[in-house]
Amino acid sequence: MKLTFVSNYINHHQIPVSNVLYEKLGDDYVFIQTEPMEEERIKMGWGGDFDNLKYLKKYYEQEEECKKLIMESDIVVFGGCENESIISERLESGKPVIRYSERLYKEGQWKCVSPRGLRKKYHDHTRYSDAKVYLLCSGAYVADDFNIIKAYPGKRFKWGYFPEFIRYTEDERKDRRDLRRSHEKLEILWAGRLIDWKHPESIIKLARILDRKEISYYIRVIGDGDMKNEIESQIDKYNLSDRIEMLGSKNPEEVREAMNTSDIFIFTSDYKEGWGAVCNEAMNSGCAIVASHAAGAVPTLIKHRQNGLIFKSGNFKQMAARVIELSKDQKWRLSLGENAYETIEELWNHETAALRLLEFSKMILEDRVEPWKHGPISEAKVIHQRKMYRHLLGLDKYAD
Repeated sequence: MKLTFVSNYINHHQIPVSNVLYEKLGDDYVFIQTEPMEEERIKMGWGGDFDNLKYLKKYYEQEEECKKLIMESDIVVFGGCENESIISERLESGKPVIRYSERLYKEGQWKCVSPRGLRKKYHDHTRYSDAKVYLLCSGAYVADDFNIIKAYPGKRFKWGYFPEFIRYTEDERKDRRDLRRSHEKLEILWAGRLIDWKHPESIIKLARILDRKEISYYIRVIGDGDMKNEIESQIDKYNLSDRIEMLGSKNPEEVREAMNTSDIFIFTSDYKEGWGAVCNEAMNSGCAIVASHAAGAVPTLIKHRQNGLIFKSGNFKQMAARVIELSKDQKWRLSLGENAYETIEELWNHETAALRLLEFSKMILEDRVEPWKHGPISEAKVIHQRKMYRHLLGLDKYAD
C-alpha cells in the first residue's frame, strides 16, 4: 500500500507519526510539504534539519513529482493546507482521500450563514459526502462544525496532534513524583504564544487570587508574542516578579523539561485553539492539568476530575479555584498527573495513532470501515459547542 500525507509543513507534531508510518511502509510512505514553515514558528523552535527525512518531499520544489504521487497513491491523507487545488483532481477522480481538519468556525459558528462561505464549503466538502472521503477531526468541536454544513455524515472520526510520546519507566515516574513532593511552593507552568486567544493574562489573575488566599506558588511562563510587554508590565504593577518568571521562547525539548518538574500545567486557550499539543505533552509529563473547555484537545483528552480539571473558558476565577483545590491535596494532584500520563500511554500517543491510521487505510481499500471504540479513529460524535461544557462536567454531578 502506498500512503501519501499532504500538509502545509512537517513539524515536531507530525514527525513521530510519520516516522512510524515510514518504518512500516518504507518508501511507500511520503510526506508532502506544500509550503515553507513561517518565520514565527521557526523562532518558536519548530524548525529543524528536516531535509534528512527520507520520506519528505516539497511540493513547491518538486511539483510534478508530488502531483503524480497524489494521484497514484492508494491513500492520500490531506489537511492543514488551504490550497484545495492540490487535492481537487484526486477528489474528482473518486479515489480514496482521508481529510484531517481543525475547526471550520474557530471565530464563531455564526459565520456559517455566509452564502459565499457556504458555497465554498459545499465545493470543498459537502459534495463529497457520499464519496470515499473520510474526516479525521483534530479537535472536539470539528464534528459539530462539519455537521452544520452536512459534510461526511457517518464518516467523522476522532484525531488530533501527536507530539512524540516519551515512555518513562516506573522508577522514572516515581522519581518525578518524589521531586514534586519535595516542592516547597506550588510549581505552575504556562506555555504558548503570548497572544490574545491563548489568554496569558490569566496568569496575572491567577497570581493575584493565590496571593489573596496566601498560597505559596511560583509560576513559569514560556513563550513570546504580542502580549509580552503587557504581561511584563502587569507583573511589575502588581509586584509579582519574585513569583512569576518570564522565560521567553524555548524549543520543544526545553518545554518538556519544564513540564517534567511542574506540579500544574495551565492551558487557557479559547475556541481559536484547534487542538493544542501542549496538552498532550504536559499529560505525558505527568502534570496535573487545569484546562479551558474551549481548546480542541481538552474534551478529547481530559476527563474532569479523573485525569485533569476543566474550567469554563474565560472564567479565570473558576480556573483559580481549580488550582486552589489542587494546592490543598498533593496526593490527588499527583494521582491526576499519573492518570494523565496513562491516558497518553494507553491511547493518545503517536504510535497508536500511526498504526490505526495504517489499519484504517487498509479498511478503506477493502470497503470495511470499522472505527475503534475509544481513542484515535473512534467515532467523533456531534456535541454542540454550547453544550460541551455541561457535557464535560456532567452537571447532574457537578453544579459549577
